Amino acid sequence: MKKGIEDEAKTLGVSVDIFASPSEGDFQSQLQLFEDLSNKNYKGIAFAPLSSVNLVMPVAKAWKKGIFLVNLDEKIDMDNLKKAGGNVEGFVTTDNVAVGAKGAEFIIDKLGAEGGEVAIIEGKAGNASGEARRSGATEAFKKASQIKLVASQPADWDRIKALDVATNVLQRNPNVKAIYCANDTMAMGVAQAVANAGKTGKVLVVGTDGIPEARKMVEAGQMTATIAQNPADIG
Repeated sequence: MKKGIEDEAKTLGVSVDIFASPSEGDFQSQLQLFEDLSNKNYKGIAFAPLSSVNLVMPVAKAWKKGIFLVNLDEKIDMDNLKKAGGNVEGFVTTDNVAVGAKGAEFIIDKLGAEGGEVAIIEGKAGNASGEARRSGATEAFKKASQIKLVASQPADWDRIKALDVATNVLQRNPNVKAIYCANDTMAMGVAQAVANAGKTGKVLVVGTDGIPEARKMVEAGQMTATIAQNPADIG
């Protein structure tokens, strides 16, 4: 997404600054960051909230100041935003249900006719993008008669939590053949859990987003694949 924004800004001849919270679960830091930016001299702010509600109040305040606002990726809760006196000029995202389905379909294809037990590592409860990816993957797995979904648990977009969750999933379900993860950060934690269990290459680990570190892990054989939308186009 960052690259897409930078490339288009260069084409249009406009100045753009890009900021991010320390992690995908740090709602408070993102809220503070948005408030700080809205108090500066930016004419427009494009924002990708970590949840549908964590930026409602600062976005409403920015709207009242006349700042041009565009919502990226995770959709803000428009009902609450409008109740707070705010709005946005536009919304740009991808079909995250389709993204989750793609991840599951990749696993189904890899397991073939034999199929087997699979698991899902979800994002954070209440996060629309994560829930959409989980929903897409769940429905795809359910449609495959040779596949049995034995676990679907959240890891809050966090690598260490995903390591812990996946470790428990593997211990309780020793026959799991594949794990779909709603983002790559969690997939890297899952890959570590699989390695700790001595099952690298035996348990498929599929992430989402196509981040550079995950792609390197795929190339190294530590992860099976990562499903990427086109974040540059969103930007």
